[in-house]
Formats: sequence, C-alpha cells, structure tokens
Amino acid sequence: MSTSDQAILQLFKDAGAFLEGHFLLTSGLHSPHYIEKFRVLEQPRITAELCKMIADTYRDEAPNVIVGPMTGGIILAHEVGKQLGVRAMFTERVDGQMAFRRGFALTPEDKVLLVEDIVTTGGSILEVRDVVKATGAEIVGLGLLVDRSGGIVDFGIPHKALLTLDVVTHQPDDCPLCQSGVPLQKPGRSNKK
Repeated sequence: MSTSDQAILQLFKDAGAFLEGHFLLTSGLHSPHYIEKFRVLEQPRITAELCKMIADTYRDEAPNVIVGPMTGGIILAHEVGKQLGVRAMFTERVDGQMAFRRGFALTPEDKVLLVEDIVTTGGSILEVRDVVKATGAEIVGLGLLVDRSGGIVDFGIPHKALLTLDVVTHQPDDCPLCQSGVPLQKPGRSNKK
C-alpha cells in the first residue's frame, strides 16, 4: 500500500469509517470490512480535502459538469464542482434504472467528470456512465474516493481512486463468516435479516 493510500486509509479509520466484522454490501456480497463513507462525508473539511484531490487530478481535462449517483455522489459532485467552479448534478433511480431528474440535462458539448464514493463491483457507476453516454456528452474521467475491488473493475473510461483496497468479499452461499455464525450487519439500514 502506498504512502498516500495509508494516509487516506488512516483518515477513514480516524473518522470511524473503516469497520471490521461481517457486513452485507450493496452489491449483495459479504465482507469482513466495511467503509461507512458518511462518517467521512459528514465532516465538510475532510470532504473538501478529498474532493480537492479528485478535482486536482482532473483539472487539466477541463470538465464543465460533475455527475455522481445518489446519495454519496451528490455530496462529492457538489464539492468537486465547487472546487472546479463548474455545474454539479446527480442521477437517481427511477423504476429501478439510473436516470437524470429534476431538470438535469447534458448536451454533446458537455465534458463530464463522474465521481463516486465507494466501488466494489462498479455496478452503480457503470449505470451512471451509460446514462451520461446516452446524452452524447464526453466523459473525461471518473474520480473515486475508494476502490474496494483492488483495481480490477474495468470502467471503460480513465479513472483514479484516492484509495485502492483489495478487500475480501464472499458470495453469501460461500461466506466463511456466515458458516462461523458471525452475525451479519447491514450498514446503512436496519440490521434485521
């Protein structure tokens, strides 16, 4: 792990955002580690610092719109947009599909930087990518807070994660934590099974 990865991981640990146990991830996979991004995103100073790193990475690409998925992506898009002095918007689910709402629209002249908080399988941000591509806008890159996949997800666009982790995940049927009887936690929602 690089020095910058260690510093950012420590920032997450200090904020109480890096958790250990047995967790159900949004992807449906199980993991002994979980990053509760909102322990970091609830702190504007730290969020601004992280978003400045993303903005600085893509400043030369001259995006004029920042787009992220609801919910954490809203905060990131707004702050990165603020850092770059450009518009920020977000997608949200409509009938199970990512879409722009609230009057958000892109044109083929737009240069878009996508942002995302935590990626495990990349499913949500790939959906956002497709929504943006359908508008004809140019995607200049993807800025991530944390890539939990260890860098193996192929987004089909240039991307940079502030922190790359190779976190162990398990299919629910093959999860050794389940087999050992470790209680499953569902962060961000009720812990009821």
